[in-house]
Amino acid sequence: MTPDDFRSLALDLKGATESAHMNHPDFRAHGRIFATLGYPDTSTGMVKLPLPDQKRLIDLHPQVFYPATGAWGLQGSTMVRLEAAKTDVIAQALELAWQNSAEGAPVKKAKKAAKSTRRS
Repeated sequence: MTPDDFRSLALDLKGATESAHMNHPDFRAHGRIFATLGYPDTSTGMVKLPLPDQKRLIDLHPQVFYPATGAWGLQGSTMVRLEAAKTDVIAQALELAWQNSAEGAPVKKAKKAAKSTRRS
């Protein structure tokens, strides 16, 4: 898989946009980063997964996935070796990361306002 293949799969997800974070491309949906490219080098991507999904994908495809170092990896940041990756596996990982971004999406201000008026 090439970086452009990864980018295309990420941008195929509903509402996904490309931006930049710390001088490398990132992919966002629901106001949150769900994947990145080019860190620490151009042969690597990253998907932000729930921990059970991170473990499952690393166990199934250790040649493709590994946890990011430090706290990032402990929070689900999962590195992708692009050269070893197959399209269907990465499409699944990106879908999981996209879904994870939706689950952690910021609560709408209207909902917050409704809660605060109920407490009054």
